[in-house]
Amino acid sequence: MTGSFSQPLRWPDEGVSRVPYRVYMDPAIYDREQTRIFRGPTWHFLGLEDEVPEVGDYKTVQIGDTSVILTRDKYGELNGMVNRCVHRGNLVCNKERGNNGGHLTCVYHNWTYDLTGNLESVAFAKGVGGRGGMPRDFDCAHHRLQPLRVESIFGLVFATFSDEAPALGDYLGAEMRDNMERVLDRKMRVIGGYRQYMPNNWKLYMENVRDSYHASLLHLFFVTFRINRLSMDGGIKLSDRGWHHISYSVATTDRDEEQYDSTKLRAVEDDYRLVDPGLTEGWSEYPCGTTLAIQSIFPNFVLQQTMNSIALRLCVPKGPEGCELQWWILGAVDDSDAERCMRVRQSNLIGPAGLISLEDGIIGGWIQRGTRGDPNEMSIVEMGGRDVAPSKNSRVTEVSVRGYWNGYRDLMGI
Repeated sequence: MTGSFSQPLRWPDEGVSRVPYRVYMDPAIYDREQTRIFRGPTWHFLGLEDEVPEVGDYKTVQIGDTSVILTRDKYGELNGMVNRCVHRGNLVCNKERGNNGGHLTCVYHNWTYDLTGNLESVAFAKGVGGRGGMPRDFDCAHHRLQPLRVESIFGLVFATFSDEAPALGDYLGAEMRDNMERVLDRKMRVIGGYRQYMPNNWKLYMENVRDSYHASLLHLFFVTFRINRLSMDGGIKLSDRGWHHISYSVATTDRDEEQYDSTKLRAVEDDYRLVDPGLTEGWSEYPCGTTLAIQSIFPNFVLQQTMNSIALRLCVPKGPEGCELQWWILGAVDDSDAERCMRVRQSNLIGPAGLISLEDGIIGGWIQRGTRGDPNEMSIVEMGGRDVAPSKNSRVTEVSVRGYWNGYRDLMGI
């Protein structure tokens, strides 16, 4: 199969209604993504402001293959920087989170930085006993951890490597900001989380997130217990050129459609009953009536509202044929005990073994295996048409997937 990658990728003439399988497995394409996408004019989720609440707090996160540190400095400001010592390239922070009392110190040779990334001191800089040490003209002020631009919105922290990226709010656009505000309209906190490794290219998972067509076909729980059906009112919202998307539905508007017949669809099981029906009850939280909203921000961030369960997802690439999915389960700081309990209960719908999302963690690996031997073949992405335009009244479409590939091609130059 190596020979199949000897020539540069040429995208099919049909445009984004076709996706060559090669993009899921070619190491050269993966390497190009690190430069063009993850270090390109894009914004990347680092965490919540609430994860670094105190001066000196830090956490580490991946932007593509690059480890990044998020800190809160002595002035209370947030800072992002590459987690790589300027001396010999070692990780400065080798834990996921912590507080080192105002400094970041590399364990290899004890080079120490302040919380904004400036180099403060070098161990034995003047040598020992008058011998050795750094050259006299070495100046700590000329060295620092590589900085990133950092901005926050609704308690979420994003960063970019690029000076050319627009401001975060402009990158998201008005409709994306509006949905984030709707879901995160009060102070939130982390009440749980999951991590799962998936044996598939990261883009297969992000395609799945944006694929509203599959939800009524793959997810038995969604359909059988009427949490999400294509017969409910809902639609698709897209940002300019389709880079970001929102798929939403309103469960109270469900109509009995003949397509949802257990003799026709694998996902419909009329005889299934919940031992605990309270799992799907919850409370009416949003005036608009939206009961499900999946929002993706290019390239690899997701904000999800499933009834009263609120979650964030970050899909971290782990080579051409693997990825790690990280979940943050959220609740409002002012939730009552009953509301917090319901959010925790409904968190069982999502995550690696979630009653809804467990299939999503499997399907990408099956596609990776199914496509591996034929990198020059391609997917057909024509449900709902071949264009990239909002679908206001229907989710029987793959327009969001086409929008994703629009953004991908814009940045990759293919």
